Amino acid sequence: MNIRKFLKDQYQFIIGFIIFIGIVLGDVEFYKAVIVLLEFIVILEIVKMIGDFLEKNKLSLRFILDVFIVFLTRDILILVTKPHMDKQKIVFLILVIFVFFIFRYLSVKYSPTLFKKNNHRK
Repeated sequence: MNIRKFLKDQYQFIIGFIIFIGIVLGDVEFYKAVIVLLEFIVILEIVKMIGDFLEKNKLSLRFILDVFIVFLTRDILILVTKPHMDKQKIVFLILVIFVFFIFRYLSVKYSPTLFKKNNHRK
């Protein structure tokens, strides 16, 4: 097997494995590592949102909802790992995430750009 093809096909596994080894060797608690990775994803989503705004001069509802979903997921992980977790707050956040997922689905399904593409085909 060609090593380049292997690296191209398995890059996500390799990156995940490197991060896992770093967590184990760095003696980082797993939940803290997950929280930091989720914070990184939130930052990436914000940068994507800003880049999209600067490029198109409009905000995409999908990017905004993605940021909130990842951020609330991070909050749930923080709450779950506490010794005295607030179950009501966790359930509330899960419901909010569910509502955001519904909004995200609707924003993708009924996107104005989708309607523009369909109108040009007719």
